[in-house]
Parts: sequence; structure tokens; C-alpha cells
Amino acid sequence: MNSALNPASVWLIAFVTIGAILLRPKKWPEAVWACGGAGLLALTGLIPVAGALEAVRRGTDVYLFLAGMMLLAELARREGVFEWLASLAVGAAKGSRVRLFTLVYAVGIVVTALLSNDATAVVLTPAVYAAVRKARVAPMPYLFACAFIANAASFVLPVSNPANLVIYGAGLPSLGAWLRAFLLPSVVAIAVTYATLFWISRRELRGAVEAGKDIYRLSASGRRAVVGLVSGALVMVTASALGWNLGAVTCVVAVPAILLATGGDGLGSLLSGVSWSVLPLVAGLFVIVEALYGAGAMKAAGVALHWLRGMPVIMGSLAASFGIAALSNLMNNLPSGLLTAGAVQTFGAPEHLRRALLIGVDLGPNLSVTGSLATILWLVALRRDGVNISVWTFLKAGLVVMVPALVLAVLASHWPA
Repeated sequence: MNSALNPASVWLIAFVTIGAILLRPKKWPEAVWACGGAGLLALTGLIPVAGALEAVRRGTDVYLFLAGMMLLAELARREGVFEWLASLAVGAAKGSRVRLFTLVYAVGIVVTALLSNDATAVVLTPAVYAAVRKARVAPMPYLFACAFIANAASFVLPVSNPANLVIYGAGLPSLGAWLRAFLLPSVVAIAVTYATLFWISRRELRGAVEAGKDIYRLSASGRRAVVGLVSGALVMVTASALGWNLGAVTCVVAVPAILLATGGDGLGSLLSGVSWSVLPLVAGLFVIVEALYGAGAMKAAGVALHWLRGMPVIMGSLAASFGIAALSNLMNNLPSGLLTAGAVQTFGAPEHLRRALLIGVDLGPNLSVTGSLATILWLVALRRDGVNISVWTFLKAGLVVMVPALVLAVLASHWPA
């Protein structure tokens, strides 16, 4: 039995699994559902066991990257680096809500660019929420700033989003080539997202805030953590410039950063604070996507790429970016990115389409709470603090924020022609 003979069964298991990952029935971890769906596909013969294992193996670089980033983010959380950054923003706002909004947004850009969009969603968001509560201002503009910048800034650098590694795989461009392709679209996406988010938040941003009198003080280990994080980021940027394997480098640089900050003390508690279940979640998705290839997804993607190649360049880029953005919001951008990556590697795609697809995978999820893992984690983090944001509330903001940003970012990727 194989997926080619039972495509309907594969698609049914895949969509039920992805739905369970997004909705988390019985509040079971996402990894349980991803691995359960992958295991069911293998047990029923819808994907050969050897094929499933090979799919898991292909994700090694992504697992290493995620492990390194999660360790660095947990180090920053544990040592209060994000609380420190948030309190600095409140203090520097000097009583202005607009200035505070701008500073929070700027901090989100830096954190996303250097530590990935998941760090902004999971670790920076709770710190910002605590800071704005002390400042006694309506929290929504600042919380939305964390959510939207986590995706809008996620293609500033190759390390800014795990999806970047997924889309390009072993063909990830060097830092210089990456910046030539994505720096201008990133700047446009960040600027347009800021402008539209500011516009829809303009009423809440009127008035003053309480000045931050109690700036969070970093401990000696916290200061060492900052040094380790900055040094690690510089190493990762250098590795990207040299075209090295980012997954292995990210995982390796986390070790000296942790040892520098902690001296090895409390290493166990730091390791236990990392959400390791993300790794089997991603591995399960690799298997599910591999099964979908055999169930016709690869052929359909090839037809779509052929159709896009036949369109005028700019129209084809816009169609590609909005098409993958729509798919990402329906099934999350990680599986949609995996599907896209496999199709691009199999059938090939002009560089303008590859750029448009990556922008769509990274920026498109700003439409809905289901669009990216980072946004889902942002929602979960807020719920832990008693903040509930409805799907409709986010969608209304996302329509205003994402659509113009995606259009203009894709257009910017063609300038100069």
C-alpha cells in the first residue's frame, strides 16, 4: 500500500493532523498530533517507513537551527534580557505612547532579525505586556507590534525565520546575495507594517504613559548573557556571509553563550525550559509533507509553477506570493513552506518566483492567527497571561496590515529591475 494508490487517505490524515496541531484538542501538545499523524501514515503503509525516515533526516539542518535558537532565547529569558529591553523602551518613551510603540516595534525588529520570529513571539511578548501594564496603557497596539513584526522582519536575515532554511534548503544564499535580494523588500515590509498598524491603533496611542521609574537591572550573568547573545549573532551573520551550514553553526554558538553567562550553573533548568517538543513537531510535518508529495501535491505544485512561469514577471510574483500566503493561512506556513520547497527543488523556479514565494511564506501569515507557528505561540503566550484575542480581531487587523505590505514588498523585490 502506498500514497500514490490512496491519495484521498493521505490528504484526509494530513488535514486532520494539521487541524489538530492548530486547535490542540484535549490541549495535547502540537508534537503529539504531528507525530501521531506521521506514525499513522507509516503504519498504514501510506508512506514507506524508509521514506518517512529519509524525510525526517532531511530536516536535520532545521532541527539544529531551532535547537540553537531556542537555547539562545531561553538564555535571554532566564537572564531577564527581554525584560531589560522592554523596560528600557518604557523609560526611553519619556511619557509618549507613540514613542513607546515605536521603540517596542524597533526592539521587535532586532530580536526577530537576530534570534528569529519565534523568540519575538514567545519571549519578548510577555516582557512587553508586563512593561506596558506597569506603564498603564492599553496593551493591544504593543502586543500587535510584537506579533506583526515577528513575521514582517523575518526575512531580514537568513536566521530570522526557520522557514527561510526550509525554502532554500542546501541552496541557502550567502549573506551578501540574501541582502541584495531581500533587504529592500524587508525594509518595505517593516515600514508598511508599522504605518498600517500605527493607523489602526491611532486612538489607543493618544495620550501619555507613566514614565518608567524602575528600569530592570541586569545581573552580572545577565550582562554576560547579552555579550554572549551579541557575539553569537555576529558569528551567525559571519557564517551566513561565508555560506556555512547555519543549522550547525547556530547550535554550536549557543554553547559558549550559555557557558559565558552561567558558567555551567543552572544548565539543567535552562535545558528544561526549552520547548523541545518543537523538534518532533517539525519532524512529523516533514513526514506528512513527504506523504503529500506521493499523493499528488508535488504534481499539482509543478503545474502551478509552470503556470506562474508563463505569467508576466510581476504578475507571476504577486500571484505566487499571495497564493502561498493563502495556503499558509489555511494550513500554517511551515507545511506550506515544506511543500513549496520540495516543488521548487524538483521543478526549479526563476529567482523572482523563489523570492516571491519566500516573502509570501514569511509575511503572508500576518493575515491570521493560524498563519505561522510564531503567531500561534504568541497567542498561547498571551493566554497564559489572561489576554484573549479572538480570531476575528486578529483577522480584521491582518487584512489591513498584511495585504499592502505583501504587495509592496513583492514589488520592491523587483527594484531595480
